[in-house]
Amino acid sequence: MANIIEIKNITKEFKVLNRREGLMGSIKDLFSGNYTTVRAVDNISMNIEQGEIVGYLGPNGAGKSTTIKMMTGILEPTSGEILVNGSIPYRNRTRNAGEIGVVFGQRSQLWWALPLVESFKLLKEIYEVSDADYEEMLALYRSLVDMDALLHKPVRQMSLGQRTLSDILAAFLHNPKIVFLDEPTIGLDVSMKAKIRTLIQALNKKKNTTVILTTHDMGDVDALCQRIVIIDKGKMLYDNDIEHLKGFFGSYRTLKIRTDGDMAQIAEEIRHALPWASVAADDHWISVLVDEEKATVMEVLAKLQQAYTIRDMQLEEISTEEVIKKIYEEGVQ
Repeated sequence: MANIIEIKNITKEFKVLNRREGLMGSIKDLFSGNYTTVRAVDNISMNIEQGEIVGYLGPNGAGKSTTIKMMTGILEPTSGEILVNGSIPYRNRTRNAGEIGVVFGQRSQLWWALPLVESFKLLKEIYEVSDADYEEMLALYRSLVDMDALLHKPVRQMSLGQRTLSDILAAFLHNPKIVFLDEPTIGLDVSMKAKIRTLIQALNKKKNTTVILTTHDMGDVDALCQRIVIIDKGKMLYDNDIEHLKGFFGSYRTLKIRTDGDMAQIAEEIRHALPWASVAADDHWISVLVDEEKATVMEVLAKLQQAYTIRDMQLEEISTEEVIKKIYEEGVQ
């Protein structure tokens, strides 16, 4: 398959003023040349094929949004090359904008006071969608979700989940080649998250639309992404599929136990007893992430049984969320 996005050694730097404190400091800053250069994206390269769903992940401040802004043409790289659908996005912003769709968290592109169908009609004219293509997309939407109940409802009267669903429908309306989704399920309940994930999967499959997803919700990653790219401090840490990533941490297992007493207090005691293990607790379970290169699960369980009465236990493979957390903390060795 052909590459829809080609990125080669892109870097983005910003000049940040070193500000002084107080009123006099603010006045002096007006004439100051004291700047620090911050490298938000540092020599990143990747190719993305048509029809891929790629999770673009990293902790806050990693450089994800800066990279997305360069892909969409909002920012120009300091150095390096970037091609989106064969053109340079910051030099062909109008063409690029017509070939992409964007959903940014809770920032809606819909007209607040108008019914959803009027927003769709306005977007149809903006993107010069033909009547036949417009009707075809509406028919596809009706086959995927219960949209008719929303069409004549003003956006301001919609719930957060309904607005997010509507924003995603609006982003795909002109049949773009690429859709950028930035935290699309943030703040939504479990049921609405499932509906939105199903919708994204279906639109990707039926229209072969490339989807670039930034999210901190590992449920989105597991449900949608065939491939993930992880960056931190502007540098790429990982670019491959999820199963390959888990191979880096194949010696890890999560031991979950249920015992009597204050779970938070017991979890703290276990942290002191097993300083190399990651320990978490909720109302029902204490989870111990065990690195079997340091101790086997059975050894850890035997040690815990000496100190506590174990009422129940579970053993799980390391989750995607734990893998990503460890990548953020330790990198890929």
